[in-house]
Amino acid sequence: MGPVSAESTTRLQSVADRMLVERAVQNDAEAFGELVRRHSSLMRAYVYRIVGSLADTDDVVQDAFVIAWKQLPTLRDASAVKAWLMRIAGREALAFVGRRPAEAVLDDYSFSAPRTTQPEQTAIRNAQLRALSGALDKLKEDQRRSWLLREIADCSYDEIAELMDIPPSTVRGLLSRARASIAIEMEGWR
Repeated sequence: MGPVSAESTTRLQSVADRMLVERAVQNDAEAFGELVRRHSSLMRAYVYRIVGSLADTDDVVQDAFVIAWKQLPTLRDASAVKAWLMRIAGREALAFVGRRPAEAVLDDYSFSAPRTTQPEQTAIRNAQLRALSGALDKLKEDQRRSWLLREIADCSYDEIAELMDIPPSTVRGLLSRARASIAIEMEGWR
């Protein structure tokens, strides 16, 4: 693999995912690099909510991309690469959590707090995020996963159904129960 030029990176930004997959299957590392650039932020946000640690998130996402690179020729629908990558990332994150000791300490959940110079606003925002994290922790695994895919990863109901290998009607039910539970837990923050 040679260095990636700014010109080729700019050129690849306008190429559809499907075409990038087709090129990456032919060992075009630049095309795969563009897929990584496009989807890594979403994957990181999703994985972080599962593993709870920024350092571990980077490791899990990197492992997911290595797996994706190796398994890319098995992808049946190249236009569904986003959902496929999210499925790999989710599996890797859940496997990581399963291997982690129960007493592992999670990072502070304030990663998405807006930067502000007002200490009171920062403290309130951090408390809200801790409360949301606690509410998410109380959900059943399938409810939490569907909520994260919808709210953090911005997946459609059909994408969530595909990722979780369940019918879309089940996704609607899981999300409904998750939202109701979170609303009850977050009542004090309204």
